[in-house]
Amino acid sequence: MGFCKLCGKSSITISNFLGVCVDCLRGRPRQALEIAKRAHIISRGKFNLPIEAPTKGVPCGICGRGCLIPEGGVGYCGLVRNIGGRLVRPGGEISKGVLSYYYDPIPTNCVADWVCPATTGRGYPKFSKSPWGEAGYYNLAVFYGACGLDCLYCQNWQYREYPARPRLVAVEELEKAMNRRVTCVCFFGGDPGPQTVHALMVAKKAAEKGVRVCWETSGQLAPHLLDRIVDFSLRTGGIVKFDLKAFTPSVYKALTDGEVDVALRNFKVAARRFRERPEVPLVVASILLVPGYVDAVEVDLLTKFIARIDPEIPTRFLAFHPDYLLRDLPPTSIKHAEEAVRIAKENGLMEVSIRNQWLLGDYY
Repeated sequence: MGFCKLCGKSSITISNFLGVCVDCLRGRPRQALEIAKRAHIISRGKFNLPIEAPTKGVPCGICGRGCLIPEGGVGYCGLVRNIGGRLVRPGGEISKGVLSYYYDPIPTNCVADWVCPATTGRGYPKFSKSPWGEAGYYNLAVFYGACGLDCLYCQNWQYREYPARPRLVAVEELEKAMNRRVTCVCFFGGDPGPQTVHALMVAKKAAEKGVRVCWETSGQLAPHLLDRIVDFSLRTGGIVKFDLKAFTPSVYKALTDGEVDVALRNFKVAARRFRERPEVPLVVASILLVPGYVDAVEVDLLTKFIARIDPEIPTRFLAFHPDYLLRDLPPTSIKHAEEAVRIAKENGLMEVSIRNQWLLGDYY
């Protein structure tokens, strides 16, 4: 059982590591976030990453975090340093990314696999090799080793190790990796946000080869680069997958140490172009059902937000698995997932599904 340090409530869906319940986060946000901040100090400290985004210095502008990096300082992502008044990245060149990559056989375990050309054949013949999907081909999975958030439940938390021991991969290496059996490239991580310019350079090479370009992101992207991100997916038949983690600012902040306004604004801007390509959905929303925190209230607010933009935007609920620092929460319950789908449909969303259903159980 977890215990809220602010109101004293106890429940299996309250994380002792986070220290506060969702009701206090919504009802007493200032006090609740003071408690939740301790969790992020521990999380960032484990990997010697900056506790907060710097606010005085040279603007970075590559992702949506808005770091102003002082001389001798480092950005929130842990990659960008101010040396002598000049921002420097590992390897010294923007064409070298801190990442790892691998070939992921299609069909992949992708957030958008239920609507993408690789799995379903949508967009054939322009955007897919066959009307039945692309079994036997590969997705080039590009795992970026940085992020503009600090999600306490991160399933890919290992990206935090990359800044300390960066493995540099040049654009040219990824271009060569796109052989004739690669039909799509997906940028994820971590998050592509802190290395957007590198990803855009790779995306250009992919588009020239006729490879679909997909993004899996929290939405913490630089607004001035967003149109270019969307353009590459739009032209190639790829999808921009937004992980909408919560709607209430204090809940979002507690879980991720980020600002929800950035993610929602970028999602809205990208989704306004949804109708430009009817064959394949340009934007997909995903919502991780974190027990006790991304509850019916958050689901209601998020799905109403999506439906107001366009009710045909595919929306996928993800089952939570205890990981990283929120291992004291249970997996998502069946009841929680079914309630989320019901709320989404009642709010007008037309294409809704649950991923990782095998994780669901009678937990709460």
